Amino acid sequence: MSLPESVSTRAEQLRAEIEQHNYRYYVLDLPSVPDSEYDRLFRELQQLESEYPELINADSPTQRVGRKPDTGFAEVAHEQPMLSLDNAFSEEDMAAFVRRLLDRLGLAADDKLDFACEPKLDGLAVSLMYEQGRLARAATRGDGYTGEDITLNVRTLKSVPLRLMGSGWPDRLEVRGEIYMPRAGFEQLNEQARAADEKIFVNPRNAAAGSLRQLDPAITARRPLEFCCYSTGVVEGGELPQTHAARLKQLNAWGLKINSEMRVVQGLEGCLEYYHALASKRDQLAYDIDGIVFKVDRLDLQAELGYVARAPRWAIAHKFPAQEEITRLKAVEFQVGRTGAITPVARLEPVFVGGVTVSNATLHNMDEIARLGVKAGDHVIVRRAGDVIPQIVQVVEDRRTGDETEVQIPRHCPICGSDVERTRLVKRGKGREQVSEGAIYRCVGRLSCRAQLTQALIHFVSRKAMDIDGLGEKSIEQLVERDLVKSPADLYRLQVSDFLTLEGFAQLSSENLFNSIAASRQVELARFIYALGIPEVGEGTARALAGKLGNLQRLREAEPLLLTWLPDIGLEVAHEIHNFMQDDHNRQVIDDLLAQGIQLQNEQGVAAELQGSISLEMLIERLDVPGVAKTGAQALAKYFKALEPMLAADESVLAEIPKLSKKAREGLIGCLNQPHWVATARALETQLLAFGMHWSCEPESPAAASAQPLQGQTWVLTGTLEQMTRDQAKERLLALGAKVSGSVSGKTHTVVAGPGAGSKLTKAEQLGVPVLDEAAFLVQLAEWESA
Repeated sequence: MSLPESVSTRAEQLRAEIEQHNYRYYVLDLPSVPDSEYDRLFRELQQLESEYPELINADSPTQRVGRKPDTGFAEVAHEQPMLSLDNAFSEEDMAAFVRRLLDRLGLAADDKLDFACEPKLDGLAVSLMYEQGRLARAATRGDGYTGEDITLNVRTLKSVPLRLMGSGWPDRLEVRGEIYMPRAGFEQLNEQARAADEKIFVNPRNAAAGSLRQLDPAITARRPLEFCCYSTGVVEGGELPQTHAARLKQLNAWGLKINSEMRVVQGLEGCLEYYHALASKRDQLAYDIDGIVFKVDRLDLQAELGYVARAPRWAIAHKFPAQEEITRLKAVEFQVGRTGAITPVARLEPVFVGGVTVSNATLHNMDEIARLGVKAGDHVIVRRAGDVIPQIVQVVEDRRTGDETEVQIPRHCPICGSDVERTRLVKRGKGREQVSEGAIYRCVGRLSCRAQLTQALIHFVSRKAMDIDGLGEKSIEQLVERDLVKSPADLYRLQVSDFLTLEGFAQLSSENLFNSIAASRQVELARFIYALGIPEVGEGTARALAGKLGNLQRLREAEPLLLTWLPDIGLEVAHEIHNFMQDDHNRQVIDDLLAQGIQLQNEQGVAAELQGSISLEMLIERLDVPGVAKTGAQALAKYFKALEPMLAADESVLAEIPKLSKKAREGLIGCLNQPHWVATARALETQLLAFGMHWSCEPESPAAASAQPLQGQTWVLTGTLEQMTRDQAKERLLALGAKVSGSVSGKTHTVVAGPGAGSKLTKAEQLGVPVLDEAAFLVQLAEWESA
């Protein structure tokens, strides 16, 4: 069968379109179509190639994952050595580097050279050889002279074009760059490994290297790897621009990813400014970097400066302080948190890592200790990234002496002596509960444990909770130590004279604190809910509970299944909330606070959109009957029209219902034979009626549904606002129904940009997201809030 020209043309169109989408998504980070559209195009191309195998060629996007290599990786001799770089570790080293350049070029000390600057990605250096615009070979750096052929694996990376875009590329073009794993992908990969009880990777660089050296390209294809180019090697049969920065921009135009942080600066001052600017945002980057690479921008000057034995004279890597070091784990101690969680903390021999001296590191929990195989006395690798708490990532087993000791969880709380119990995990679904051991151990002492009481009070008075100004951690510790406060409610019993007994307090500061505590008696419902410290309930969830349920009493009574109809609350979180509110100790704490005069502001009825919103079909579906999905729930609701007749039904009645499967009938009969399930169903309907959410309830105020003009919109705040704080702006947006995000995406509705707005504003402009300055934002707020 001959190949129709229309089919061949369509296949080429699809390949070009798919590669363009790959370029926008993986190289420019500016996707132009949703994933579903990309998948549709990809499936269409696969279908054409399946029907007409003669269409398939090595450049097709469908051929990124090919056969396995017959043996290991073949050696590749680099036509031009892939040399390493000299390092600078201080500003003095950088100054000496620049002086050497000026001397060798015969320039004056105050002359300004242009430097191309870019982050030094912490990945694996590779070489890509393109011949006639097609990827012919990919190789690792190896020892700089000989590497390994990893072509089959590199072809799986969507940030590596199989065929260069545009035209004008040299006949042979060697592109050099770094293959790395972004932090988010690294965390996800390790989470999957933990779930499968497999070995986890120590860091993203280790993960990238291991992923590239898989003999099966299909495994590499599943790993979240990216390629970013930083230079060229062999160039034959064509011309490239004669500055480093322009050359990279040309590679970018041909479909290769370059680093968006790349800049050209002048002189030593420009280099140092760039170094400090990127160092300050290092931890906000999506990938690991270990320094900055500075290169003389002009290629003719690079040629004049030449090379030493192992490195170019015209480039240097200004390294950041090391983020990983080896030290000895002296001991493991256990701390008690706000919820009673017993957390192991590593006490280390002090070591300088990530720019600071570290003597403590987190060990998370006993499962993490078991996974690492760490013992007291071990030599360990400690990692610190920016402001992240230092953590132990690996044991150096070769240094063990035999004197190391196993780490044991204490049987009694190290603070109050109460029993320590291991938590249980309850997995719920289809009417069943599966119980397993959790990773957390807890002290059962509650507020009688000073550590739990102290942490609970610190959270209670914090800015986003009760916002009691002047009551810091040290003051709370003193109040607890002196038995002046044994629960949050005791704060409201304190007198000025009590504060005068504390270190650092005089008459005026004591009076101010007394007044601040008194003022906090009037508090928004959302803040109060957050202040209670309910497990899994952060600021956003507290706001959702307050805004949708309307008052504290409904929250105290709400059944778990009812809570799942609130936005962003799943079944596990719903059970955490319900269990907290039904606990006798917690109920006493809340009652005591209310008795001390806490007056909750903004209490109201159930949110308008929830009034009368839960249908019988939705109720049946939420009861999670085995075999009953949406279609079965629809059939049952249509037939019975009310809950009680369904609860009284038997097999003969259920057999009469159209479109109800045998599996659904059996599942429902099984539930109807369980008194607890029937009681849960009745209790849920009763509560829906009491809250006004039942299908038989009439909305109290239909017009109220429009009371939140920003419902469903996502806003982003960036830069410095002058008329209000960012937190105040966020509060007002949330009150109008908006979601406030920390990042800009295609789903962002509006960005509010004050002075100093940076990358978020740039991305908003690239994506065409509307941007308001503060003045326009205030005008809009006034209109919405007065409506």
